[in-house]
Amino acid sequence: MKQILLTAALLLAPGAALAEPMPGMRGINHIGLTVPDLAQAESFFGDVLGCEKATSFGPFKDDQGTFMQDLLDVDPRAVIETISLMRCGNGSNIELFKYTAPDQKTVTARNSDIGGHHIAFYVDDIDAAAAYLKSQNIRTLMGPLPVNEGPAAGQAILYFFAPWGLQLEAISFPQGMAYEKDGGPVLWSNVTGK
Repeated sequence: MKQILLTAALLLAPGAALAEPMPGMRGINHIGLTVPDLAQAESFFGDVLGCEKATSFGPFKDDQGTFMQDLLDVDPRAVIETISLMRCGNGSNIELFKYTAPDQKTVTARNSDIGGHHIAFYVDDIDAAAAYLKSQNIRTLMGPLPVNEGPAAGQAILYFFAPWGLQLEAISFPQGMAYEKDGGPVLWSNVTGK
C-alpha cells in the first residue's frame, strides 16, 4: 500500500520527471531578438561579433484579421517589417526581428527582471575578447571574472552590451568546468559533433 501511495504521490507531484521529452528535439536552432534598428543590429552581430548574415525576409502582417495574434500572441496589427537570420560560429543562430506594433514597449529588461535574459558567446581567449570589445568602444562590465570555486570553476566571464542595451556575455572554459569531472554533460566542446 505504501508503494502505491508513493507512486501516486510522485505522479501527481509538480514537476514530476515522468513525462516523455519533446519527440525529436536536437538542440537550439536560434534565439529570436526584437531590435530597435535592424541595420545597427546586423552590423553589431556581423562586424563586431563575427556572425554571418544568412538571409532576410518579410514583411509579415495582417491588416484585417488576427493572424499575427493567433500565430505569435502579439497585437493583431503588429507588423514584422523584416527578419534577418545570422549564423554565429558553431553555436545557435540569431534571428533579428524589426517589429512595429501599436502596443510595443521599449523598456529593456535587466537580468534580474522576470523575462530578463542575456546571450553568452563562447570565446577561446576571454582576455583577448575583453581587449577587443574595449577597443571597439563596447560597454563592458567588471571582468573578465575567473570562477575559481564550485561546480563552475574553470570558467571566466565578461558581460557586455549591444548598442541598444541588450546584455551579452563572453564566456570561456578551455579546460572545462569542475562539475565535468563528475560526469555531467559537457556544455561546450570545440570538437564538431560533440
